[in-house]
Amino acid sequence: MVLPVLRLAVSCRCQTAWRNFQQIQRTPLRQWLLKRRQTTVTTESVLVRSAAIPNAASDRVIGRWLLGCSGLVLGAVVLGGVTRLTESGLSMVDWHLVKEMKPPQTRAEWEAEFSKYKQFPEFKIMNHDMTLTEFKFIFYMEWGHRMWGRLVGLAYILPAAYFWRRGFFSRSMKPRVLGLCGFVVFQGLLGWYMVKSGLEEKPESFDVPRVSQYRLAAHLGSALLLYCASLWTGLTLMLPVNKVPDSRQMLQLRRFAKVTGGLVFLTALSGAFVAGLDAGLVYNSFPKMGERWIPDDLLAFSPTIKNMFENPTTVQFDHRILAIGSLTAITGLYLLSRRTHLPRRAKIAIGCLTAMAYTQVVLGISTLLLYVPTPLAATHQSGSVALLSFAVWVLAELRKAVK
Repeated sequence: MVLPVLRLAVSCRCQTAWRNFQQIQRTPLRQWLLKRRQTTVTTESVLVRSAAIPNAASDRVIGRWLLGCSGLVLGAVVLGGVTRLTESGLSMVDWHLVKEMKPPQTRAEWEAEFSKYKQFPEFKIMNHDMTLTEFKFIFYMEWGHRMWGRLVGLAYILPAAYFWRRGFFSRSMKPRVLGLCGFVVFQGLLGWYMVKSGLEEKPESFDVPRVSQYRLAAHLGSALLLYCASLWTGLTLMLPVNKVPDSRQMLQLRRFAKVTGGLVFLTALSGAFVAGLDAGLVYNSFPKMGERWIPDDLLAFSPTIKNMFENPTTVQFDHRILAIGSLTAITGLYLLSRRTHLPRRAKIAIGCLTAMAYTQVVLGISTLLLYVPTPLAATHQSGSVALLSFAVWVLAELRKAVK
């Protein structure tokens, strides 16, 4: 008798609670709260979708970031050139990603670092009478170059991760950014691979210890590729496409500008072989090399192809020919542009490229005639990157609009 009564009471109470819940659901306050929540969710979803879609504002932000990164790469190239000219690149005989970020502090630490340097060929053959003070100078040069390289890596990777998370990158931009960040890491590893070639014992050689010119050219070439890719992408995001008619003359100008840019890049890359072999010290005369237009030892090595990369005379000769070819091509580009109707920005870019080309040739000849003084040689190396920068700017101004 008691159990049925309890069941009836529980059932009645549950039905009453359900009716009360339904009444609360129908109250204006509940409806207002539900409507506000739906509106908030809808607004948040719209904001997320809009943030994930790149627009003109986000393109400008990314463009400025990449231009800033290209400026840092330019600084690394210039600093690397000065490090090479001062023969400081082999002063740090170890490579640690984090540990070497702090240079020696006490005299005992400096003595320990100097003792490690004394075990390698550069000290034994060239710098056997070097003092600790002189060692500190070349050490700080190489340390500054390595720290600058780490700064470049952070400038690429950290903002890229932030922009990726915020949805700033378009679908086509994501693989470019991944490629740039991956190339920065590769560049750091390639730098250490280059340095190792100068630390190796070579019993058969009595020449001045130096890094492999092949690895030096690869290291410089990859840095220039990273610089050009960053600069090109940044400029194309920042600069609107010029409205020019797709005439036959304009098509020829674009093609000629691409060939000229490639020639400028090859000339800059050939400079790495000149630096790696100290080829600027073999014939310090211009326009002839010694008493001849074509020196006798141009093809002294066997097989013949070996002269292109290992014979200092041939390397200097090739660099001269490429430089004269670049100057001729840039002059031709300027004359061709004068007969073509171009926007003002494009004319300014071509004018700057032409002026820089003649300045660079003057710097190169002066460096050669004065037996490669370090300040002038460093200016000449920096000028090659400036010339390459103007070439990329010209290509960005002459690019076709993407349909």
